[in-house]
Amino acid sequence: MARPLHRGASGVRISGSSNDSWDSQMKDKTEKEDSDRRSSSDQSLSIKFPYRVLFSENNSPSKHNGGENGFTSDPFGTSSPRNRHKLAMLLLKCSLIFIVIIALSGSFLWTLSISTSSRSHISHGYRRLQEQLVSDLWDIGEISLGSSKSKELEFCSPDFENYVPCFNSSENLALGYKEGDEYDRHCVNGLKQNCLVLPPVNYKIPLRWPTGRDVIWVANVKITAQEVLSSGSMTKRMMMLDEEQISFRSASLMFDGVEDYSHQIAEMIGLRNESNLIQSGVRTILDIGCGYGSFGAHLFSKQLLTMCIANYEPSGSQVQLTLERGLPAMIASFTSKQLPYPSLSFDMLHCARCGVDWDQKDGIYLIEVDRVLKPGGYFVWTSPITNSQGFLRNKKNQQRWNVIHDLAENLCWELLSQQDETVVWRKTTKLDCYRSRKSGSGPVLCSKGQDVETPYYRPLQTCIAGTKSRRWVPIEQRATWPSRANLNKKELALYGVHPEEFTEDSDSWRRAVTNYWSLLSPVIFSDHPKRPGDEDPTPPYNMFRNVLDMNAHFGGFNAALLDARKSAWVMNVVPTSQTNYLPLILDRGFIGVIHDWCEAFPTYPRTYDLVHADGMLSIESGQQHRCTLVDLFTEIDRILRPEGWVIIRDTAPLVESARTVTTRLKWDARVIEIESNSDERLLICQKPFFKKQASSS
Repeated sequence: MARPLHRGASGVRISGSSNDSWDSQMKDKTEKEDSDRRSSSDQSLSIKFPYRVLFSENNSPSKHNGGENGFTSDPFGTSSPRNRHKLAMLLLKCSLIFIVIIALSGSFLWTLSISTSSRSHISHGYRRLQEQLVSDLWDIGEISLGSSKSKELEFCSPDFENYVPCFNSSENLALGYKEGDEYDRHCVNGLKQNCLVLPPVNYKIPLRWPTGRDVIWVANVKITAQEVLSSGSMTKRMMMLDEEQISFRSASLMFDGVEDYSHQIAEMIGLRNESNLIQSGVRTILDIGCGYGSFGAHLFSKQLLTMCIANYEPSGSQVQLTLERGLPAMIASFTSKQLPYPSLSFDMLHCARCGVDWDQKDGIYLIEVDRVLKPGGYFVWTSPITNSQGFLRNKKNQQRWNVIHDLAENLCWELLSQQDETVVWRKTTKLDCYRSRKSGSGPVLCSKGQDVETPYYRPLQTCIAGTKSRRWVPIEQRATWPSRANLNKKELALYGVHPEEFTEDSDSWRRAVTNYWSLLSPVIFSDHPKRPGDEDPTPPYNMFRNVLDMNAHFGGFNAALLDARKSAWVMNVVPTSQTNYLPLILDRGFIGVIHDWCEAFPTYPRTYDLVHADGMLSIESGQQHRCTLVDLFTEIDRILRPEGWVIIRDTAPLVESARTVTTRLKWDARVIEIESNSDERLLICQKPFFKKQASSS
């Protein structure tokens, strides 16, 4: 644990009565003979003079104060002993100034003679001092809040079991939000949760992948049997409920419906089956209102990565159950704000009875779909409104369909096929289409100021975005997966990244993942911690499934996990304060989001098996303490599953500061040295499973 720093003056303590003492000595010295006076005066000056010059107070009386007429007396005007003493002081001052000038000149000449190598060492040392200072100030800020800051955090009340900050509808109503906006994301107070969220009674560690994809524990999620049985969503109905488990196994009679449905979509696009979606340029899919993730679970076996988004739900949450199954998901909605993804992000958007009224608000929700859809990408919509047999539509549904159909046409979408209740559109790949539209027919193109590549919860726009982006590349012209993950020189140039930098980052993360995997073992938390050796068994490939990378950079950690054939998916997060490489990450075929880590992440408690943070402490320490280290770690604890892992890589001083916080969270933690880098450390942590406390609540 890092020890608190005790700072104080390390030099000479200057008494507040030093001036009086000096004057008293001078008075005594004038009563002695000249020889004794000179001797005592010289000795006194040699000891006390330098400290008076450096530490004298501005409001203390000077020995050379002006007279009553405001002018300074002439030190050479008389030959009295006192004046001779003043002359000696003046000469000593001049000598000191001369010595300082000589020293500074020599230092300047010496600096000019320093080699480039020496300068780098000095700069490196100075940077280390800066980092240490930042860490010390952070520690001092935590310590200054009182002795209670060093105590372990208390457990939250049971009401917090499924609590998601920023999605408090009653609080949002009190703030004046209405007409559906009260269910949207509103982060007013930032991270202010200073307690640890306990798991529900009877919570069990999720089953490992792939078993956990098909079977989850009922006690781990907040859902009732009535919510399961009464659901009208196609993908929600594809599960069976027993006493302790919810099963999504293929034994379900409805499971084959997902496979047939996926096959139908592929045929409507013009493919033989869903396995050919990869060859057509599809890799990432945004599933809006995903039910409980059955569509994405099926496509995962086809190497397609589906991100589920749905509104916050206090019970029966689509996002919570999807994450519990080990599938990508996050809370997001089309209510009033843009999604936290770049323009041109996904190859396909899917909505199967997702509950979004696409014809409302002049089609503004459909315009947001167009923004995040890549050129040549597909929008798949399944709804009774789209039923191709007109006699099954009532008059109201027919009117709604006409509005949506016309809007899609004005967005330059091509209607590929319409079967039963499903319709498939394809976004144009030609920018000329927008200019060839009739004047006033449809949304205008966004101006440069409106077309923000990666908006962070900005209000929804009514204009077409992404048309000015250099990333306007049709999906069929991109490399197919998995080659797509390795961007070439021309593609990297779109993001201002040099191939050497990209290659070095990739190689570094491959080595890091190998090192991480050897450390993720309970052996390091034994009474005699050590690095596991060759004789120690390594953790299984499916040790964890849901991974959150708090500072993803190029997505190198994600790529390294896939190269190592680990059974994991990664939520790549790009902090709002960092260079925005989220478009690069998404174009590699990964998924991710932009986020401010001084706000709560849009997910439910206990949703990630591993949280990874490389350089995250350095980033937050430079943010003028918008949130504290305890706030940040409490949020990590909220979203981390019991027995989940945390890997922090940062400078040694900041890692030591973080280690002190982990004790307050009751985590097991060890600091590991990095052999190839003496400036950095690893902090490997594991969150305990507080089962007894949960059962007693």
